[in-house]
Parts: sequence; structure tokens; C-alpha cells
Amino acid sequence: MIGVLVVTHCKLGDALLEATDFILGERPEAMAAVSIDLNENADKLRNKLAAEIKKLKSEDGLLILTDMFGGTPSNLSYSFLEEGSVEVISGVNLPILIRAANARKNQPLPELAANLEAFGKKSISMASGILKGNKRV
Repeated sequence: MIGVLVVTHCKLGDALLEATDFILGERPEAMAAVSIDLNENADKLRNKLAAEIKKLKSEDGLLILTDMFGGTPSNLSYSFLEEGSVEVISGVNLPILIRAANARKNQPLPELAANLEAFGKKSISMASGILKGNKRV
């Protein structure tokens, strides 16, 4: 099974995983979060990421979900990219995390990452557009 690591500023990743646990009724296995404290040394942060990656990465691969492109969590995570083995998606949200928890059992990593990227973009909606019938949920 593909491991999932959520890397975010402060404790956002922990909160997203907690919400995922609540919605799914349990903590999915091989999922964890790393909180990035910008006051910590970059090497220490990289080592913290490496330790979690070692725990979660399986022969099926590892998906790293970060909060925003260009931020420290993403920039640190990019150094662990390995084609076909470790993928990074920036812009994590709760729908992506829930979908990842379920879909990672049935898809190879490259396909999962591409599908989650597309799904994440579709999961963002403006309520007034939906209520007026201009958008579908």
C-alpha cells in the first residue's frame, strides 16, 4: 500500500489527518503528518522528513502532500522526489486526503498522484455558483 505523508506549516497536517480519521471512522494505516516549524534548522527538518519517509515508504511508493507550492514544507519535500517511487502534490485539502486514504490501495503511485491532482482541483467550489445551478458538485 502507498504510504501518505502530509507535510505542512504548523500543525495543519495533524488537523487534516484528525478530520480524516473522524470522517472515515479510524486512522488509515501508513499515514502520518510532519509539522514544519520555520524556527528549526533546515537540516533538522530534512532529517525529520527522512525519518517519517523511511517509516511510511513501501514497495508501492510514498505520496507526500504539502500545503502550498513554494513554501518550506514543499521545498523540503521536493528533495525526496523519486520518479515512480516518491511523488509530491502541493495544495493538500481534506477531500484529497480522504480520497488518497481510499484510492491508494487500488492504483499505482503515478496514476494515484495524477488522479488526486485532478480531483483536488475539482473539489474547490464557490457556493454561490453551485446554489445558482452554474456548477455541479
